Amino acid sequence: MSSASLPVWIRERRLSLGALHEVRQVISRGRLSTVCDEARCPNRGECFARGTATFLIMGDTCTRACRYCSIAHGRPRALDPEEPVALARVAAAMGLKHVVVTSVDRDDLPDGGAAHFAAVVAAVRLLKPCPTIEVLTPDFRGDMGAVDIVLAAKPDVYNHNLETVRRLYPVVRRSGRYDWALEVIRHVGRNCDQALTKSGLMVGLGEERAEVEQALCDLAAAGCRVVTVGQYLRPTRMQVPVACYWTPAEFAELERFGRARGLEVIAGPFVRSSYRAEEAFLRVRR
Repeated sequence: MSSASLPVWIRERRLSLGALHEVRQVISRGRLSTVCDEARCPNRGECFARGTATFLIMGDTCTRACRYCSIAHGRPRALDPEEPVALARVAAAMGLKHVVVTSVDRDDLPDGGAAHFAAVVAAVRLLKPCPTIEVLTPDFRGDMGAVDIVLAAKPDVYNHNLETVRRLYPVVRRSGRYDWALEVIRHVGRNCDQALTKSGLMVGLGEERAEVEQALCDLAAAGCRVVTVGQYLRPTRMQVPVACYWTPAEFAELERFGRARGLEVIAGPFVRSSYRAEEAFLRVRR
């Protein structure tokens, strides 16, 4: 792993602002948000140019304050009952073949927003032709009943990000629990044959190589099928600094390690949980 000075493979990435405009207009007309913009994803220019985006539902204010995330935190607004239909309309207008839906954490709601997730999936299911649907949910504070509400809507991919290694949870994800995240994946794998299980990790927060390998082993044991691993990039000065930059060769080694344990691992400096999500889905379902 390199030091925290910005390496060449990170500096070479350029954000094409011109590619953002058209997709942003479509999304804003539907009064929707994307995690691409809210989390300052480095891939948003490429994804928007390809007509893809990851929808952020239930508002743009999170009830948690994870130290790696730039999404605003505080007291969220009430849910918008029109959001599921609005999202489906925008997905149709964009001609999406694979729809990815994520959310802020809504610990203020009794079900963590699970019923709203289900309503969004149901609305998208009505589209003709119907795209495949991927949900990237919160951990619902370990409430598997909430997970079951989302599963009942029959998403094609159920994604929940482990995010980091066990040791760093109290440092960067204080309101979450490593075992809650694993249990979400385990529960989906045991109770929903048709949904592909998926998770994601960031590196560069101060983890050791052996800890990342252990996290991959834990996900494999939980029944996860697809894991994305990407470099943490500090969104603003308000978030925790980058501890180190993993090299492209090290990401390739993580791919080999995970695949040897039955995981489809997609790893690289700019890999994110929903980056080229349709390709990952098709790769596993072939």
